[in-house]
Amino acid sequence: MPPYPSNQDNQKIGDSFADPNSLDDQKLGNAFVETNSSKKKKHHEAPQPNKKPVNGRILFFFILGVVIVFLIVFLVGFLPRHSRNKEIEARAKDQKDAVPIVQTLKIKRAQDTAGLTVPGTTTPLIEAYVYARSNGYISRRLVDIGDHVRKGQLLAVIDSPDLDQQVDQAREQVSQAESQVAQQKAQLDLATVTVKRYRVLVAKGVFSKQDGDQRETDYQGQVANVAAAERNVEAFKANLRRTIALQSYERVTAPFDGVITARNVDVGALVSASGSANGSGAGAPQGQQTGSAAGASNNSGTSGSSSTAASPSTGGGQGGALFAIAQVQRLRILVSVPEGYAPSVFVGQHATVNLQGAPDTSFYGDVTRTASAIDQNTRTLLTEVQIDNKSGKLLSGMYAVVTFDAIKGTGSILVPSDAIAIRKDKSVVAILTSDNKVHMQPVQIGRDYGPSTEITSGLKDGDTIITEITDDITEGAAVKPKTANGPGENPDAKPNINQPAPPGGPSQYGNQSITDQNMQGANAKSQQKVSGKKQDSGSKQ
Repeated sequence: MPPYPSNQDNQKIGDSFADPNSLDDQKLGNAFVETNSSKKKKHHEAPQPNKKPVNGRILFFFILGVVIVFLIVFLVGFLPRHSRNKEIEARAKDQKDAVPIVQTLKIKRAQDTAGLTVPGTTTPLIEAYVYARSNGYISRRLVDIGDHVRKGQLLAVIDSPDLDQQVDQAREQVSQAESQVAQQKAQLDLATVTVKRYRVLVAKGVFSKQDGDQRETDYQGQVANVAAAERNVEAFKANLRRTIALQSYERVTAPFDGVITARNVDVGALVSASGSANGSGAGAPQGQQTGSAAGASNNSGTSGSSSTAASPSTGGGQGGALFAIAQVQRLRILVSVPEGYAPSVFVGQHATVNLQGAPDTSFYGDVTRTASAIDQNTRTLLTEVQIDNKSGKLLSGMYAVVTFDAIKGTGSILVPSDAIAIRKDKSVVAILTSDNKVHMQPVQIGRDYGPSTEITSGLKDGDTIITEITDDITEGAAVKPKTANGPGENPDAKPNINQPAPPGGPSQYGNQSITDQNMQGANAKSQQKVSGKKQDSGSKQ
């Protein structure tokens, strides 16, 4: 039988029920006291003889290893980078202080053996624009562009009912005027008989002289009335002839033999008799030029205004041209000759003509006339060259290059195009002085040949120029010259700019698409050879 709890235990149990956490707190307190007391005992107790002390060498070698690793990282990473930065700075300083090396070229005047070459455009010898002279609608159209017509051939018929009625009205007015003349003549006969009677009676004293003078006046007035009536008849007849002439313009005919180059109307189109382009008195339709006006577009080559006459428009309704007719059996070319060559151009001079549409054939023409005056805007002489075109192979409006073989100038100075720069709104060329310093020389630019450019003033034979201007090339800058290699020494070298421009080559007046045909052929052959080699290598593989 278990012993009964004592009063002290009962007291503890009761206290535990009074505070549920009191037993736990008491246990924690007892554990804390025992722990502190054991630490104090260990602290006061002497070290036991069987325990070994901590080895300090291990810690020393560990710290030494860390330091060695840090030094290795420092030496491997920082020192090479530091030396590389020093090398870069030294190189930059050397480059900054170094004298730039430039390509130089000693220029000389080109040998002008090819003659003067200038561009132009072929135009018909005769070209006319046919306008309507009567108002109405196109009832018939008999021709179209490209048709060859003869002088007087019917081109179109205009239906104009109001004009036909005007002709009938004019005829009736003439008939009415003739009737009035007959009436006035009858009255004149009566006045003549009356005045004769009064002359006899006045002489006998039957009537007074005043009555006789009155009859004489009536007679003279009637004579004048008859004359006025006759003049009125002539006026109405003239009006009839005018309306009949206008009626004849209902039939549009060709003014000369030629080819139809433009058609701007079709059947049913309303046309007016304003007789001018766009009804404002202008000459040719918009986009077309005739006569010497075409010479104004020579300087622009093929970049000028293109003709819009190939497609029908409403120009007839606006009073514009119905048709355009050109006589192309003989063509003329208007070219602009530079002022320096103008004294050498004369009427009857022979010239060679190369056309972009016929690159393998040369044509020959003669100078027929010149303007005999220099254009102050372009400083050129307008010159006309005519070529025979009876075969009809040449077309109007073709781009042409005219070469005057007989004109041999003193030659021009040509420089590479890269040697020209714009400084302070002026064209300059860098000249190398005797002490290897740069002098920016202003120059006047002439014709542009693509890789080379003509210099008209500012340079002379023997000048040494820098072939390419960069930002380092400034006035007074010291440079180190290096003579440019010839085309045979360096495949990337520029062509010899001292050679004259080939006939048919580009210029500032012409189409830049026409270049040296021989050079183009050589390039094509070289490309074919390269492609052939590639094909052979591919077939061998």
